[in-house]
Amino acid sequence: MRTAIYARVSTPGQAQAQTIEQQLSRLRTRIKKKHWSLDPEHVFVDNGHSGAKLSRPGLDSLRDRAALAEFDVVLVTEPDRLARNYVHQMLVLEELDKKGLLYRSET
Repeated sequence: MRTAIYARVSTPGQAQAQTIEQQLSRLRTRIKKKHWSLDPEHVFVDNGHSGAKLSRPGLDSLRDRAALAEFDVVLVTEPDRLARNYVHQMLVLEELDKKGLLYRSET
C-alpha cells in the first residue's frame, strides 16, 4: 500500500515532548510492520505551525497530492496532528475519504 505520513508540532513545549522525528519514527515503524511503501516525497511536515489553522504548508501539500491519488493511506500519530479543531479534523478526514484514501491514526 502506498503510504503518506504527516507530522506537526506547533510550540517549543510540544517540540520537546514529541518531536517531529519521534512522530516520523513511530509512523515509519508502523509502515515497516505492515509491509507498506513510503516514498520520501510523501512525508509531510509542519514544524512550528499551529493546528488551529487549516492552511499549513505541509498539510496543504498533503491535500494537493491526495487529490492526485499519489498514495492509498495517510498515517498520523494522533488526529490532532491534522488539526486541533475537531471540525477542521473532520473536514480533512472527509476530504481524504472522498478521494478514496484510507486514513489511519497510529499511536
